[in-house]
Amino acid sequence: MTERQENLLNEEAVTDEVVNEETTVEEPSIFTEEQTEEVDSTEDELQKLRAEVEEKENKYLRLHADFENYKRRALLDQQSLMTYRAQNLVTDLLPVLDNFERALQVEATDEQTASLKQGMEMVYRLLIEAVKKEGVEEIPALGEQFDPNFHQAVMQESDASKPSNEILQEFQKGYKLKDRVIRPSMVKVNE
Repeated sequence: MTERQENLLNEEAVTDEVVNEETTVEEPSIFTEEQTEEVDSTEDELQKLRAEVEEKENKYLRLHADFENYKRRALLDQQSLMTYRAQNLVTDLLPVLDNFERALQVEATDEQTASLKQGMEMVYRLLIEAVKKEGVEEIPALGEQFDPNFHQAVMQESDASKPSNEILQEFQKGYKLKDRVIRPSMVKVNE
């Protein structure tokens, strides 16, 4: 090695020591303690505000969903009311229909009774047409299979010539309004 190279190496060694000494000195902090505390409190406040906004948003979404459910239920109730608006009237008219049917089963013995019976038949037909316009239907029973959704069994009888659970006799007609049973048919069922 030449003398010059040795001098350069020595100079580098000296500068490395000086640099190492300088790096051991603490560098001053960018923020003071007050500023750091202020940043921390601001971040905490920001987190609280975010949590509050999220809570308010959740409440809003739940309230909105509840309102939509309320609107849907109100619409369904309104449709149901319109569909079955005549139910109370029809229920009150069923005994009248039953009495008309019983009166029409009486045999007319003279001309005056036959004339009265004919007038009653006309009124009965008009009444039946009026309730049919509202969606009232008679529930078929005689000869049908017993269905507890539409029939009420009040008696049982054993008849080997008929299939099991067949309706043998109808005591009182049943009616339904659209798809809702207003009164089930009272029937006698084969065992």
